[in-house]
Amino acid sequence: MSEGQDSGRLYPAEWQRGPRYSGAYTFARCPVTRDLWLADVAVIGVPMDMAVLYRSGARFGPRAIRDASGQLRPHHWEADKLEPPFDALRVIDYGDLDVFPGYIEQTVAHLQSQLAPVFDAGVFPVILGGDHSTTLPVLRACSLKHGRLSLVHFDAHPDFWPPSDSKRPVHHGTVFRIAVEEGLIDPAASVQIGIRGSVSAGILDEVRAAGFNVITCDEFSRQGVESTVRRIQEVVRHPVYVSLDIDCVDPAFAPGTGTPEVAGMTSREIVELVRGLRGINLVAFDIVEVAPAYDSAEITALLAANLVYEFLLILAQRG
Repeated sequence: MSEGQDSGRLYPAEWQRGPRYSGAYTFARCPVTRDLWLADVAVIGVPMDMAVLYRSGARFGPRAIRDASGQLRPHHWEADKLEPPFDALRVIDYGDLDVFPGYIEQTVAHLQSQLAPVFDAGVFPVILGGDHSTTLPVLRACSLKHGRLSLVHFDAHPDFWPPSDSKRPVHHGTVFRIAVEEGLIDPAASVQIGIRGSVSAGILDEVRAAGFNVITCDEFSRQGVESTVRRIQEVVRHPVYVSLDIDCVDPAFAPGTGTPEVAGMTSREIVELVRGLRGINLVAFDIVEVAPAYDSAEITALLAANLVYEFLLILAQRG
């Protein structure tokens, strides 16, 4: 279908209209609007990476993911089972939210205020980060709407470190400690998948002591996708926030990220894990830490774009 059909409803631009490398860089050619009355789902960019501790560059993640999404089509391989998302859902590209480079706390507060109308309108936010500090204002806005949340967190790192000092309480590794302290998420009803590496080893005992259900990447490798999906389904019991750090995937498949860790998931495994989220009470999704400066042949951005598409398929299936 094309834009403007069906009593003013907006659709992505016709996929055969013009070359894929032309036109506005919106996600999968979805229409650009901030009219939330026209939307079921809003794809929202947060070009922020001032909270990283090592390599920056995730500020360009939203642009890279949108660019890579030009290769997507409004179909699905299993067309007899899953309705194309843009037929079942009104998906808009909301554009990027305002950030203030160099001012983390002010940006986090401003992002929360910009996201509140999206939740209040009942529109499902799909957030393109940005470093993982992007998640904190989304969690805060989401919790105000839905109460205490279950977290499904795909990552090489648990992001549960204490702040280094009172002058810098927020960085991309403190997000979920702050979220627990503020009561935004219930760790006992949350699960972290893909944790690995020497960076994570120093905090893993604290993460488990806090009550999180942790599936390290070694454990995931032994038990496989199906057992992991069953565990996720068993653990969550509140409205579910999904946060996907692209470094959960092995750098062989996703090199374009700020803190890569070897011995991670394959691209097929993370796609299957996202597909396994069908049937749970989802309320928000983000994909973060795509840093195109370190990407190879855009394979990280392409994977991220396809993971967003897989998530849209889940939302389309539930209606």
